[in-house]
Amino acid sequence: MENLTNKKIYLAGHTGMVGSAILRELKTRGYTNIIYKDLKELDLRNQSEVQTFFTETKPELVIIAAAKVGGILANNTYRAEFLYDNLMIEANLIHSSYLNDVEKVVFLGSSCIYPKLAPQPLKEEYLLTDTLEFTNEPYAIAKIAGIKLCESYYRQYGCNYISAMPTNLYGPNDNFNLETSHVLPALIRKFHEAKVENKGSVTIWGTGKPLREFMYVEDLANAIVFMMENIEAKDLYENGITHLNVGSGKDISISDLASLIAEITEFDGEIVYDSSKPDGTPRKLMDVTRLNLLGWKYKTELKEGIIKAYNFFKEKYL
Repeated sequence: MENLTNKKIYLAGHTGMVGSAILRELKTRGYTNIIYKDLKELDLRNQSEVQTFFTETKPELVIIAAAKVGGILANNTYRAEFLYDNLMIEANLIHSSYLNDVEKVVFLGSSCIYPKLAPQPLKEEYLLTDTLEFTNEPYAIAKIAGIKLCESYYRQYGCNYISAMPTNLYGPNDNFNLETSHVLPALIRKFHEAKVENKGSVTIWGTGKPLREFMYVEDLANAIVFMMENIEAKDLYENGITHLNVGSGKDISISDLASLIAEITEFDGEIVYDSSKPDGTPRKLMDVTRLNLLGWKYKTELKEGIIKAYNFFKEKYL
């Protein structure tokens, strides 16, 4: 494969958990010509701003890690924003890439693109086969649109645009805000604060029965650079798939996850489940066979990753 390390790469969303991990991975791998802009400098929802930026900088490769993200509560509360913002961000970046002859785009989506009751584990071909989970439907629809934009620009114009669908992610620079975060960082914060405040119990949304898959964000960053370097659009679309799943291929119940985080944070009180709150999708496990066969596999086991994430939380927030 061609050595891409001297190519000019635009990394959209470099300050988020995913984007910052990709930035570290690129630098580790010897990429030196990386461009990015803070949100204050470039509003990715604004078509003219994005087009001007591309015209002036002329990136050769683009990684789209920019998105408005959150957990069940945020997704369900800010439905219009999650749909509008994400549609605008991806449409502007993908179209500007086409207008400015970008050689390759890697678009990041989410495992929530799959139907709520799809067979498990989730295979790439299950996309658009049934109804989505209602609580995060706007975000999922936006990400599905991004996948279809990449595919459509390939089919109409021959653009080398590919999509990666990561499972639930966690790690350095995660969001630990209890109102807007995903389940794993929220549990880290909840159990830590309960330990510090000597609380006798921690209450968790739902029954604890749903099964979820988690991947350490630095493993995802490694996968994204692997895909950029090794996988072409024709490899996907001419084989009947629109994207590649990225995950560990292992899942865990929320109750077992809670027990593991309680152990790591040294909380020894009771764990209470509030079954009046929604569980979300019963199970979400990615089938990662395709990416594994192409030569990539995750490295960080869950307990090791949670310990790293907890250490980051203590360093940043305490």
